[in-house]
Amino acid sequence: MMNDNKGVEEFDIQDQSWSGVTTTPCAAKRIVELSKSGIIVRFSIKASGCTGYAYVIEQSEVPQIDDVKFVSNGCVFFVTLSAMPMVDGTEIDFVRQGLNQSFIYHNPNVKNECGCGESFGV
Repeated sequence: MMNDNKGVEEFDIQDQSWSGVTTTPCAAKRIVELSKSGIIVRFSIKASGCTGYAYVIEQSEVPQIDDVKFVSNGCVFFVTLSAMPMVDGTEIDFVRQGLNQSFIYHNPNVKNECGCGESFGV
């Protein structure tokens, strides 16, 4: 990854050796539920919060040209290519605590997180 001194990081996909993104069985079950009727699940990131990035999950009818397809624990999901340098090696989990439920990201690239857990930095 290179920094052009303007705050924008660049990478060449040919120079990358990807570990991939995986799911726990609970996350895979939830992704399958969200993928019914031909809908796909896509994970990405966006600039947000006090530490830099926030995870984004969305549903779509078709993958985008820059999506990377993953299969883990029997589910199919996509990750935007631009997010891969920040999320490579991540395991996605899905937890329910009382009435709350959410995807949890075990991301080995995270260097810091905000106090509320909404954003992360790499």
